Amino acid sequence: MSVGYATVGSNRLPEAKAFYAALLADLGMTHFFDHPSGGAIYGKDGDLQFGVLGPFDGKPATVGNGTMISLKAPSPAAVASIHAHALALGATDEGAPGVRGPDPGGPFYGAYFRDLDGNKLCVFHWRKL
Repeated sequence: MSVGYATVGSNRLPEAKAFYAALLADLGMTHFFDHPSGGAIYGKDGDLQFGVLGPFDGKPATVGNGTMISLKAPSPAAVASIHAHALALGATDEGAPGVRGPDPGGPFYGAYFRDLDGNKLCVFHWRKL
């Protein structure tokens, strides 16, 4: 089993769509289609991967406590670049790029940020040992 796709809600859809279009392009994702809520769905290689949308129930979008979405990057350099790009696009820093875990030479290299609505995201590279 694998994760099919992820979505985040936004109360600022025009700004959020611009944010994610620019950021997800760093990972090779493109706009697939507009969502009926006013949001957008993005993907790569014909597969849906991510969406930003207005909540179905019509209530304001809220940040899920403990919820985080991770985006897989091809290298540690890409992690650092995408994290910096997110901050330049208006995201807030939640953890600078670096190795995570007890082993300084470990396989997980990640960085964390919150989008324009406060949704937490991680961009990471998993090095196979």
